[in-house]
Amino acid sequence: MSLQELREQALQLSVSDRLELMSAILQSLQHELRPRPERKGAAQRMRGLLKTDAPPPTDAEVEAMLEERLVEKYLQ
Repeated sequence: MSLQELREQALQLSVSDRLELMSAILQSLQHELRPRPERKGAAQRMRGLLKTDAPPPTDAEVEAMLEERLVEKYLQ
């Protein structure tokens, strides 16, 4: 099928079908022109960054860290 024939057939479609066709074409172009990086497994790889051997801080420790940060921020 030639490009001209394709254009003629597209013009025979309803407005909503042409919009849907246009959307499909744009999506295909986006995937080809800007391929997305592989996301699969990224969360698993990043999860290892958060692991430590220490136990999580207690509520009192977190409150003390926040208070210390506020003192540093506003009193110095």
